[in-house]
Amino acid sequence: MKRKHNIKLIVLSLTLMALLLAACGSQSTGTSDPGSSTGTGTVSQDTPDAAEQTVKDAMGHEVKIPAHPQKVLAAYLEDHLVAIGVKPVAQWAIGTTVQKYLTSELNVVPTIEWNLPPEAVAAAAPDLIIVGSQASVQKGLYEQYSKIAPTYVLGDEILADWRKALTTIGELLNKSDEAAKAIQDYDQKAADAKEKIHQAIGDQSAAILWQIQQQLYIVEPTRTSGNVLYGDLGVKVPALVASLPAPGATWEAISLEKLADLDADHIFLINADGVGQAAKGTETALWKNLKAVKEGHVHELADQGNWTVSGLVAGEKTMEEIVGALTK
Repeated sequence: MKRKHNIKLIVLSLTLMALLLAACGSQSTGTSDPGSSTGTGTVSQDTPDAAEQTVKDAMGHEVKIPAHPQKVLAAYLEDHLVAIGVKPVAQWAIGTTVQKYLTSELNVVPTIEWNLPPEAVAAAAPDLIIVGSQASVQKGLYEQYSKIAPTYVLGDEILADWRKALTTIGELLNKSDEAAKAIQDYDQKAADAKEKIHQAIGDQSAAILWQIQQQLYIVEPTRTSGNVLYGDLGVKVPALVASLPAPGATWEAISLEKLADLDADHIFLINADGVGQAAKGTETALWKNLKAVKEGHVHELADQGNWTVSGLVAGEKTMEEIVGALTK
């Protein structure tokens, strides 16, 4: 059962995270001024000019957004809510597993199962539901959710860029200024981190390996933390990583025979099995002969979720860990 749940986590993450999909979809971002939110999980009433707005979502639904939504449900989109100071009415989970990197912000927020059973959604009593992918509301689910509360679907195209997703959610919640400021601050932090890393390692390369159930997966340049490492921070992409196809809807484990071609100067090993728990084959000569392994440049970190999620908060946490590893 644990293996089955982990597989579901991988598939769902790829479906919903911003850089994990090669998917596309029609979308129309919502207009601004639907309502203003605070970090207490409720929306303040200090925007008297805000009014109910009707906007069109990615699926063409005309959605009436409350002027002052009090209880927002946005499962697996919590990163965007936290970035603009909003606590959701419930947080995404697989059993007892949550997005650990958001624990400090969401520690008192109850959980809701990853596939959003309508009865659980109804029990949470949201007054606005924001859904990521069109695939999440097929087979009549959208109709069931929309009977509970106004339901807005971002769509895969918006999800493919966390900045667009954050901007759109900011517009829906009348928090456009907060979203824009958060993105501006992120970009400045990235520029500062990029300079520190360049001073520390010059043009050395790095790769990200995600370990789960003793299998290793390479994070592609445009997938979640890969986009942070290579895009935001400008770290050199190893040849093997650069040769990988664009991310699809599933992860593909890499064999040690293929991994033997990895010439990265540094390896970030994000271990979902627990730090110190070895993946299959890492005691072999193939692993020990990797350049980064021989030079002692394997940076093993516990998997808190931020390396495999696309979002501003995840990106900032990942940047901090990259700088910490490469500049120590």
